Amino acid sequence: MRMRKKKNLEPRLDKCKDITLEYTGEKIDFEKKFGNSNPIHLEIGCGKGAFTAAIAEKNPDINFVAIEMIANVAVAAMEKAKEQELKNVRFMVVNAEKLCEIFPENSVERIYLNFSCPYPKRRYIKHRLTHENFLNRYKIILKNGGEIFQKTDNEEFFDFSLEEYEKCGWELKNITRDLHSSEWAKDNIITEYESRFLALGQPIYRLEAVNRK
Repeated sequence: MRMRKKKNLEPRLDKCKDITLEYTGEKIDFEKKFGNSNPIHLEIGCGKGAFTAAIAEKNPDINFVAIEMIANVAVAAMEKAKEQELKNVRFMVVNAEKLCEIFPENSVERIYLNFSCPYPKRRYIKHRLTHENFLNRYKIILKNGGEIFQKTDNEEFFDFSLEEYEKCGWELKNITRDLHSSEWAKDNIITEYESRFLALGQPIYRLEAVNRK
């Protein structure tokens, strides 16, 4: 079912134009857009933006690009960044399939995949953001040694991701099947979805994958 368009969506998006990047089919000069040459971190599927806002506020010397397919969802993240007056975040409403048309090669230092849709039905497996089709795109835009930080509550999706990373030649490290009982819990930023899963007592799966070209 298609999500109903939010009331006043277009005026709300218009108020966030200064932190929004338009998809034109041409690669973006991020140094020009941000006004500096700070490292670029990319969040794919930013949802309502709690993680985006928290990590951007914590790291003012890193430029964050947050993409989301659904404008209805993205507008809440944009408004959160505006409210906190964050200068180091830009948003795009675009499908991740377009990444190589947006980002210059070797321009991104880190990608965050937080609770991506697991697409449990096998016929939709190519839509998973850790399918080899996407991993090969990430290899192009990530620098050598660039990383993916992934979190999920779905064990089957996590196991699938581990296999895809290994198949595509990524170096895996800092893997845990219970994030909140691990050494990485203290630096973890909890997302909207994550708080729900924690309340239900579900373990959170986490990994880091390093791009080796």
